[in-house]
Amino acid sequence: MNFSDLSSGLAGQILIASPFITAPPFAQTVIFLCAYSPQEGAMGIIVNRHLTKPTPEELLQQLGIAPIPQEAIFSVSAGGPVENAHGLVLHSTDWETNGCIAVTDQVLLNASLDVLRDLSVGKGPKYSLLALGHASWAPGQLEDELRNSIWHIAPCNEEMLFNPHYTKKWRNALHSISIDPGKLSYFVGKS
Repeated sequence: MNFSDLSSGLAGQILIASPFITAPPFAQTVIFLCAYSPQEGAMGIIVNRHLTKPTPEELLQQLGIAPIPQEAIFSVSAGGPVENAHGLVLHSTDWETNGCIAVTDQVLLNASLDVLRDLSVGKGPKYSLLALGHASWAPGQLEDELRNSIWHIAPCNEEMLFNPHYTKKWRNALHSISIDPGKLSYFVGKS
Protein backbone atom coordinates (compact mmCIF):
# COMPACT_ATOMS: atom_id res chain seq x y z
CA MET A 1 0.00 0.00 0.00
CA ASN A 2 1.23 3.49 -0.83
CA PHE A 3 0.99 5.39 2.45
CA SER A 4 1.99 8.71 0.88
CA ASP A 5 -1.35 9.10 -0.94
CA LEU A 6 -3.77 9.80 1.90
CA SER A 7 -5.98 12.29 0.15
CA SER A 8 -8.65 10.11 -1.43
CA GLY A 9 -11.94 8.82 -0.17
CA LEU A 10 -12.20 7.60 3.39
CA ALA A 11 -8.87 8.74 4.84
CA GLY A 12 -9.48 10.79 7.97
CA GLN A 13 -12.83 9.15 8.75
CA ILE A 14 -13.47 6.62 11.49
CA LEU A 15 -14.79 3.12 11.12
CA ILE A 16 -17.02 2.01 13.98
CA ALA A 17 -17.46 -1.72 14.47
CA SER A 18 -21.04 -2.87 14.18
CA PRO A 19 -22.51 -3.96 17.52
CA PHE A 20 -23.02 -7.37 15.92
CA ILE A 21 -19.25 -7.97 15.71
CA THR A 22 -18.45 -9.87 18.88
CA ALA A 23 -15.13 -11.57 18.07
CA PRO A 24 -11.64 -10.16 18.59
CA PRO A 25 -9.74 -8.28 17.35
CA PHE A 26 -12.43 -5.91 16.04
CA ALA A 27 -15.33 -6.21 18.52
CA GLN A 28 -16.30 -2.72 19.71
CA THR A 29 -13.44 -1.00 17.91
CA VAL A 30 -13.07 2.49 16.53
CA ILE A 31 -10.53 2.72 13.71
CA PHE A 32 -9.09 5.94 12.34
CA LEU A 33 -8.53 5.48 8.60
CA CYS A 34 -5.08 6.75 7.68
CA ALA A 35 -5.05 5.67 4.04
CA TYR A 36 -7.63 4.59 1.51
CA SER A 37 -7.49 3.81 -2.18
CA PRO A 38 -9.89 1.61 -4.15
CA GLN A 39 -6.89 0.27 -6.08
CA GLU A 40 -4.57 -0.32 -3.12
CA GLY A 41 -6.82 -0.95 -0.13
CA ALA A 42 -6.95 0.74 3.24
CA MET A 43 -4.94 1.15 6.42
CA GLY A 44 -6.14 2.33 9.80
CA ILE A 45 -5.31 2.45 13.49
CA ILE A 46 -7.53 1.23 16.30
CA VAL A 47 -7.86 4.22 18.63
CA ASN A 48 -9.82 2.73 21.53
CA ARG A 49 -7.69 -0.19 22.77
CA HIS A 50 -5.50 1.16 25.57
CA LEU A 51 -2.45 -0.94 26.45
CA THR A 52 -1.32 -0.95 30.05
CA LYS A 53 1.93 -2.69 29.05
CA PRO A 54 4.27 -1.42 27.89
CA THR A 55 3.85 1.87 29.71
CA PRO A 56 5.11 4.98 27.89
CA GLU A 57 8.16 5.00 30.19
CA GLU A 58 8.92 1.31 29.48
CA LEU A 59 8.51 1.85 25.76
CA LEU A 60 10.83 4.86 25.75
CA GLN A 61 13.39 2.89 27.77
CA GLN A 62 13.22 0.00 25.24
CA LEU A 63 13.92 2.52 22.48
CA GLY A 64 16.87 4.03 24.33
CA ILE A 65 15.07 7.30 25.04
CA ALA A 66 15.39 8.61 28.59
CA PRO A 67 11.96 9.87 29.66
CA ILE A 68 11.24 12.63 32.10
CA PRO A 69 8.30 10.81 33.75
CA GLN A 70 6.07 13.78 34.47
CA GLU A 71 6.65 15.10 30.96
CA ALA A 72 6.16 11.82 29.09
CA ILE A 73 2.41 12.16 28.89
CA PHE A 74 1.07 10.00 26.11
CA SER A 75 -0.74 6.72 25.96
CA VAL A 76 -0.13 3.53 24.05
CA SER A 77 -2.86 1.84 22.04
CA ALA A 78 -3.14 -1.58 20.41
CA GLY A 79 -3.37 -0.16 16.90
CA GLY A 80 -4.25 -3.42 15.19
CA PRO A 81 -3.23 -6.98 14.46
CA VAL A 82 -0.77 -6.16 11.65
CA GLU A 83 2.88 -5.47 12.61
CA ASN A 84 1.92 -5.01 16.26
CA ALA A 85 5.53 -4.49 17.34
CA HIS A 86 5.82 -1.47 15.01
CA GLY A 87 4.86 1.91 16.46
CA LEU A 88 2.99 4.66 14.64
CA VAL A 89 2.07 8.01 16.12
CA LEU A 90 -1.03 9.99 15.22
CA HIS A 91 -0.65 13.58 16.35
CA SER A 92 -1.83 17.14 15.99
CA THR A 93 -0.26 19.42 13.40
CA ASP A 94 1.36 21.77 15.93
CA TRP A 95 4.51 19.61 15.76
CA GLU A 96 6.13 18.37 12.57
CA THR A 97 9.33 16.77 11.32
CA ASN A 98 10.57 14.98 8.24
CA GLY A 99 8.52 11.87 7.59
CA CYS A 100 5.20 13.23 8.83
CA ILE A 101 2.32 12.32 6.53
CA ALA A 102 -0.78 14.49 6.54
CA VAL A 103 -3.91 12.38 6.96
CA THR A 104 -6.15 15.46 7.38
CA ASP A 105 -5.56 19.16 7.95
CA GLN A 106 -5.51 18.44 11.71
CA VAL A 107 -3.85 15.00 11.97
CA LEU A 108 -0.42 13.74 10.98
CA LEU A 109 0.90 10.16 10.90
CA ASN A 110 4.48 9.62 11.98
CA ALA A 111 6.80 6.64 12.38
CA SER A 112 9.85 8.67 13.45
CA LEU A 113 11.50 8.35 16.85
CA ASP A 114 11.82 12.16 16.84
CA VAL A 115 8.23 12.57 18.00
CA LEU A 116 8.81 10.17 20.93
CA ARG A 117 12.04 11.96 21.88
CA ASP A 118 10.21 15.29 21.97
CA LEU A 119 7.21 13.81 23.80
CA SER A 120 9.56 12.42 26.44
CA VAL A 121 10.70 15.94 27.35
CA GLY A 122 7.36 17.69 26.96
CA LYS A 123 8.15 19.32 23.59
CA GLY A 124 6.04 17.12 21.32
CA PRO A 125 2.64 17.73 19.78
CA LYS A 126 -0.23 18.88 21.98
CA TYR A 127 -2.26 15.77 21.08
CA SER A 128 -0.82 12.37 20.27
CA LEU A 129 -1.62 8.68 20.25
CA LEU A 130 1.07 6.02 19.96
CA ALA A 131 -0.26 2.84 18.37
CA LEU A 132 1.47 -0.51 18.21
CA GLY A 133 0.35 -2.15 14.99
CA HIS A 134 -2.37 -1.28 12.51
CA ALA A 135 -5.29 -2.76 10.58
CA SER A 136 -5.29 -3.15 6.82
CA TRP A 137 -7.62 -4.20 4.03
CA ALA A 138 -6.86 -5.50 0.53
CA PRO A 139 -8.40 -3.70 -2.46
CA GLY A 140 -12.17 -4.15 -2.37
CA GLN A 141 -12.19 -5.80 1.07
CA LEU A 142 -13.24 -2.74 3.06
CA GLU A 143 -15.93 -1.89 0.52
CA ASP A 144 -17.35 -5.43 0.90
CA GLU A 145 -17.31 -5.11 4.69
CA LEU A 146 -19.08 -1.74 4.46
CA ARG A 147 -21.74 -3.20 2.15
CA ASN A 148 -22.29 -6.01 4.69
CA SER A 149 -22.70 -3.47 7.54
CA ILE A 150 -19.66 -4.72 9.44
CA TRP A 151 -18.51 -1.11 9.82
CA HIS A 152 -20.22 2.25 10.14
CA ILE A 153 -18.44 5.36 8.85
CA ALA A 154 -18.39 8.64 10.73
CA PRO A 155 -16.46 11.89 10.61
CA CYS A 156 -13.58 12.11 13.06
CA ASN A 157 -12.61 14.98 15.30
CA GLU A 158 -9.70 15.55 17.68
CA GLU A 159 -11.87 14.80 20.71
CA MET A 160 -12.79 11.36 19.35
CA LEU A 161 -9.26 10.60 18.21
CA PHE A 162 -7.16 11.81 21.14
CA ASN A 163 -9.57 11.46 24.06
CA PRO A 164 -7.85 9.35 26.76
CA HIS A 165 -11.16 7.74 27.81
CA TYR A 166 -10.71 4.68 25.60
CA THR A 167 -13.64 2.70 27.00
CA LYS A 168 -16.16 5.36 25.98
CA LYS A 169 -15.00 5.90 22.40
CA TRP A 170 -16.96 3.09 20.72
CA ARG A 171 -20.29 3.98 22.32
CA ASN A 172 -19.67 7.72 21.78
CA ALA A 173 -18.80 7.08 18.12
CA LEU A 174 -22.03 5.13 17.60
CA HIS A 175 -24.03 7.87 19.31
CA SER A 176 -22.40 10.41 16.96
CA ILE A 177 -24.22 8.67 14.08
CA SER A 178 -27.44 8.15 16.08
CA ILE A 179 -26.99 4.45 16.86
CA ASP A 180 -27.72 3.20 20.37
CA PRO A 181 -26.24 -0.30 20.70
CA GLY A 182 -28.48 -0.96 23.72
CA LYS A 183 -31.59 -0.64 21.56
CA LEU A 184 -30.54 -3.00 18.77
CA SER A 185 -32.05 -6.44 18.46
CA TYR A 186 -29.92 -9.40 17.52
CA PHE A 187 -32.98 -11.31 16.36
CA VAL A 188 -34.92 -11.01 13.13
CA GLY A 189 -38.65 -11.53 13.26
CA LYS A 190 -41.54 -11.81 10.84
CA SER A 191 -44.45 -9.43 10.77
